[in-house]
Amino acid sequence: MGIIDFVSDYVTENFGSRKKKKRKPNQTVEIKVKMDCDGCERKIKNAVSSIKGVKSVKVDRKQSKVTVNGYAEATKVLRKVESTGKKAELWPYVPYNFVAYPYVAQAYDKKAPPGYVKNAAQAFPVADAPDQRLTMMFSDENPNACSIM
Repeated sequence: MGIIDFVSDYVTENFGSRKKKKRKPNQTVEIKVKMDCDGCERKIKNAVSSIKGVKSVKVDRKQSKVTVNGYAEATKVLRKVESTGKKAELWPYVPYNFVAYPYVAQAYDKKAPPGYVKNAAQAFPVADAPDQRLTMMFSDENPNACSIM
């Protein structure tokens, strides 16, 4: 099991006539595409399913979302959808409960489907922010608070 496998792998790698192909990982690509009718939906589904490595295509016209499962790259799928004449972008939304501050200006989007917010850098409070220090100065929880109060 040890030496024989090592020698056989070494011979196959260095002297074998067949080269091993690296397989692309199976992935899910989500794309936002504006679709108006059944024809648009069918056109996009047929275009994407013709890509080599695509296993399944799911189109949700209500959310304007196309989900592709398979071994295809995201950029390839995006280019193929754009070749149908529709404006497309990678899915920019995440579920509402995954975000710490969902109503930050960059995250809240009125065009987002229900239960989703935009995937943006969240505004977390900074420890050295002056607003934070001023509010803590007059806090009841601070034992060194101003005694004039």
